[in-house]
Amino acid sequence: QVQLVESGGGLVQPGGSLRLSCAASGFPFSTYRMSWYRQAPGKERELVAGIASAGGITNYKDSVKGRFTISRDNAKNTVYLQMNSLKPEDTAVYYCNAYRSRNQNDYWGQGTQVTVSS
Repeated sequence: QVQLVESGGGLVQPGGSLRLSCAASGFPFSTYRMSWYRQAPGKERELVAGIASAGGITNYKDSVKGRFTISRDNAKNTVYLQMNSLKPEDTAVYYCNAYRSRNQNDYWGQGTQVTVSS
């Protein structure tokens, strides 16, 4: 069965750092594009960062460029999101997503809470 499990969230002060992990199983991880989305209270879920199936090519939401870095380790079936210089507006539940094609279902994790507050 397909499973995506996020971890690494928590409470941090503004300016702090956090690294999120998403462990995948039950599907050919190395053939899927991986992304991180987030959803804050009262807001729509939004794309934060994405990475190509083999790594290398990445994309980011404008407001996180220069602060967040997405990476993946296909040997470990894991994708990461390194978050630096965190701001209160980064507070949200962060979700891991796996995508291959329009003919395949997306896979989603359960989410991990990130709270940035002093």
